[in-house]
Amino acid sequence: YQRRVFFFFFFFFFFFFSPSFFFFFTQKMSRTLQQEMAYITKASPHSYNIRHDFAPNMRVPGIVYVNDELSGLLFDELKHSVGRGDVGGFLPALRQIANVAALPGIVRHSIGLPDVHSGYGFAIGNVAAFDMNNPEAIVSPGGVGFDINCGVRLIRTNLMADEVIPVQEKLAQMLFDHIPVGVGSQGVIPTSSGNLAEALEMGMDWSVREGYSWAEDKEHCEEYGRMLSANPAKVSARARQRGLPQLGTLGAGNHYAEIQVVDEIFDRFAAKKMGIERRGQVCVMIHSGSRGLGHQVATDALMAMERAMSRDRIAVNDRQLACARIASVEGQDYLGAMAAAANYAWVNRASMTFLTRQAFGKCFNQSPDDLDMHVIYDVSHNIAKVEEHMVDGRPTQLLVHRKGATRAFPPHHPLIPVDYQFTGQPVLIGGTMGTCSYVLTGTETGFVETWGSTCHGAGRASSRCKARKNLSYQDVLSFLSDHGISIRVASPKLVMEEAPESYKDVSAVVNTCHAAGISNKAIKLRPIAVIKG
Repeated sequence: YQRRVFFFFFFFFFFFFSPSFFFFFTQKMSRTLQQEMAYITKASPHSYNIRHDFAPNMRVPGIVYVNDELSGLLFDELKHSVGRGDVGGFLPALRQIANVAALPGIVRHSIGLPDVHSGYGFAIGNVAAFDMNNPEAIVSPGGVGFDINCGVRLIRTNLMADEVIPVQEKLAQMLFDHIPVGVGSQGVIPTSSGNLAEALEMGMDWSVREGYSWAEDKEHCEEYGRMLSANPAKVSARARQRGLPQLGTLGAGNHYAEIQVVDEIFDRFAAKKMGIERRGQVCVMIHSGSRGLGHQVATDALMAMERAMSRDRIAVNDRQLACARIASVEGQDYLGAMAAAANYAWVNRASMTFLTRQAFGKCFNQSPDDLDMHVIYDVSHNIAKVEEHMVDGRPTQLLVHRKGATRAFPPHHPLIPVDYQFTGQPVLIGGTMGTCSYVLTGTETGFVETWGSTCHGAGRASSRCKARKNLSYQDVLSFLSDHGISIRVASPKLVMEEAPESYKDVSAVVNTCHAAGISNKAIKLRPIAVIKG
């Protein structure tokens, strides 16, 4: 009994008189919006700094890339959080960026990109790098997201808009018929448990071997479509069960396949290297990820890491930032499973590329090769990877977490294809349903300032629930029809959730990245047909 009383008072005094607790109550809970804003200073026309004492135990400061147009949405999120006292909902993105800055082993700063908004653990649009040589450094599934290797692929054609628009509705229907869409959709790519294990290990090498990809496709894919660190043995039976029927499926939510037309060319040299010759040229953009398999991998890891945190006494500001030491069993298990899920996502997009080529071939009675349906590039925007960067003048191995952020390596980097050595890596920025998308290129400035990272899309401005309340199905369809956009959707409610009004202005996001020099605009695309779950 005396021992229990001792431990009660010990933990009572430890908790209530700890610096973090004192900070929490004297700084955070009692701070007004004006006091919160005192920790955030404008560093340039397109960036803000977050002081290293904005949140408890911050090891590095934060930086957020937003212009005046986008900053209002970011600060409104903080304002609403102060008003409700952080009860209910996710933390605002600014606070999440600061909480990430408190994680063990983080290097230089926690980064928010222009499309940043509140997410699970890490904000969506948050980048953070951790020193692989620091035994305290961590890996966090919240810094990757549940849809591991959610990403975008762009396929060019030699067709022009005036050739496609007369058959636009027919082509949209054929794409919808070929690519399985929607929640719980099942793929048409025949997959056994043995094939799945091979796909998890081999990535796009499996797709090439099975005849679902052209050999040159993988040359224009981040990591060449295969993470060699994949360990399929660390993917649970439940994750495999969820992934087995879903290979070659689009899914739901913000995933889509779009037929797009080149609307503007900003960098003719880069565009020509990508096979884009002129305005009006038709492309196809596919946005999808690792489906239920990746979600289960993340869920499994979060449960294991909560136990590891207790064992290793890792303290975080937000329990959604569950993590483990990189070198721990849990950390290595997650990285192996995450890489396998990333390989699954590349195979998934490769399988939908195969189905897209079939649909176009049938519609135009030509082979995909005759239609020049080559992959321009395939990028991930939910992943953690070991990369070499300069830290304090020395090359250092870092584990870079990119959640809702795209790798954007500069010209002459050894990890980008030969075709793009003089342009920088292509970066694919998907717009919202009915709005434009962009192709950017990586820069040396971005490599130095943001670990070679840039935005990934528009970023949500309002929740899916709010979108369903404020918008009607018919209003959204009328908007698309007025803009000459065909749509095929499996679930009508998704039309409201993914309407342009639910998102930030993708052009403002891209212009901020361009102005900040962390990526350069190359091509603008506009949709003429949208396929959704």
